[in-house]
Amino acid sequence: MSLDAGRGAWSRRHAVLAGLVTAILLTGCATPQRSAAPGEAFWSGRLALNVESDPPQSYSASFDLRGSPDAGELLLNSPLGNTLARVQWQPGSAELHQGERVTQRQSLDELTTEFGGTVLPVAALFAWLQGQAREADGWQADLSRQPEGRVNARRRVPLPAAELRIIFQP
Repeated sequence: MSLDAGRGAWSRRHAVLAGLVTAILLTGCATPQRSAAPGEAFWSGRLALNVESDPPQSYSASFDLRGSPDAGELLLNSPLGNTLARVQWQPGSAELHQGERVTQRQSLDELTTEFGGTVLPVAALFAWLQGQAREADGWQADLSRQPEGRVNARRRVPLPAAELRIIFQP
């Protein structure tokens, strides 16, 4: 995820939100792996996020998601395997790690709202990962190809509109 230095704080917020959305949504559509600890969910795959802003923005990354809506970790990686961002959350705490920079808030909702202006539907994402339909404000998920390892989700509101495409190995 490259950012033009001239875009300023607003663009950085969009990039962080896009990264969070992409990572969380991508993980929400992958199949649990057997390497997870008992009772712990784990998903891995690739995702692409297109944000219909001015100018339009596109992001892609591989991801690893572990945990549940209540407590978990999301890693976003570059095509070369470098960690772009790590998000960790548990009751009462959420952290975003980008290199040496760490942002802490009291909840994942608060963290995503600060960077993107809206709450990400974490509970719905975990349901989508399992192939279960779940409503989420502004988001519509197409799970028709989830058994094939493909999930699409689209957000119309709040603006900017966004589309998330996830590919994983079932």
